[in-house]
Amino acid sequence: MRRLHQTTRPALVAGALTLGLALGVGHTVTTAQDEAPAGVSKYTRIDATVACAGATPAEVMPALKELGFASVINFRTAEEEGANIEGSRAAATAAGLKYIHIPFRTPSDETTASFLTAIADTANQPAYIHCASANRVGAMWFIKRVKQDGWDQDRAMAEAETIGLSSEPLKAYARNYVQ
Repeated sequence: MRRLHQTTRPALVAGALTLGLALGVGHTVTTAQDEAPAGVSKYTRIDATVACAGATPAEVMPALKELGFASVINFRTAEEEGANIEGSRAAATAAGLKYIHIPFRTPSDETTASFLTAIADTANQPAYIHCASANRVGAMWFIKRVKQDGWDQDRAMAEAETIGLSSEPLKAYARNYVQ
């Protein structure tokens, strides 16, 4: 499936919505690109409680607050080029957002458990979840859908791939975790 991102044409968005309906998704993934703050890559608004994205500059934290988000969950590590963890934390805090940093390059049961706890906490919703490419976000979201929402793996994987999950090792980890 082709990833949807800021240069998505309306026809591709309509196709993704149609695919979501065909797969029997209870609600469809939409890519409200007109809603994404400038500079955010691969923004996907899942529903009223969450949006997923790739690279997110610190400067957009006030815009995320204006969009109604209560928290930012960041999977990037400090060593990643352009990550600016402390700048993002400071900007999020100044904007009135809760900043949850769960850094990982290779997922572990600990990082996954931390994410599942954070996303299940209604005080963190609506949550904005990001990494550099939306790949890690897609993997964690797949796990959340299966473990917390009771989705079947095929349905959850279709959504995760739309969000940005393309890494075979991350897919394998996610599938193994939910077994």
